[in-house]
Amino acid sequence: MLRLTVYISLAITAGVASFFITDATLVNMTAGLSVGLLLPVVDEVARNWGNLRHLWYSLRYRNKSIRVSTSYLFKIYVDGKYLLIRGSRYRSHFQPVGGVHKVSPQGKATLSALGATDDDLVPLDPASYGDLRVRVPGKRIFQFFQWFDSRQGREDSPWREFQEELIAADILPPGTFPHIMHNYLGREVDPIQYSPWAESLEILVADIYELVPNQEQEDSLRQLAATGHPDIVWVSAQQIKRRGAVPGQPQTVDISTHSRRIL
Repeated sequence: MLRLTVYISLAITAGVASFFITDATLVNMTAGLSVGLLLPVVDEVARNWGNLRHLWYSLRYRNKSIRVSTSYLFKIYVDGKYLLIRGSRYRSHFQPVGGVHKVSPQGKATLSALGATDDDLVPLDPASYGDLRVRVPGKRIFQFFQWFDSRQGREDSPWREFQEELIAADILPPGTFPHIMHNYLGREVDPIQYSPWAESLEILVADIYELVPNQEQEDSLRQLAATGHPDIVWVSAQQIKRRGAVPGQPQTVDISTHSRRIL
């Protein structure tokens, strides 16, 4: 953001100066400098688009309360199929392994200082305690994402949900998965929109990770696919896009909308 501000300031200064300089050579130089700075400005805007969007939200919705929910999801892909797990709250739905980020006491203190309050849509219980589902004052949205991007005071590893949903649940053997390797694929931040369910403006955030199994772990996943498990399905990309529907066949699997994020 600082670099973008500098580039814009230089471009504006050079452009304004060209109107007051009478020497033709200097006019051409300042005008050329102003035009030349447009490329780095455009590049910096593209690089900082998310920050600029959140800054705009802080101005546009400064007097609103915005619900923010952040999560991480696992892409587990073997032999052309994606692993989905039965939802814990909506048992009829299948979705990627993953869940909502947790915050530490340090993170809770930061959120409190920002004026954020706990979300009341999901009942508070041992499973949801510390979830990063909050109501943020609109004027603090930019600051919230600055804190979130710093990774301080919040969960920064996808291991917990993987361990809880697949290892502790006896779906995968702990001896084969004492640890995992994963790639970070990126982050999706949905544009702000009104949620009838939340009865407020809402921003949903999802970090996407890809499991990178070693050979023994890959063999274990293949065995799981072959033997089956009532809380697991292996589906194609088309099934995920169609939310479980297969043309010409009765629908037997109901896939959550946010499963599309792992494709």
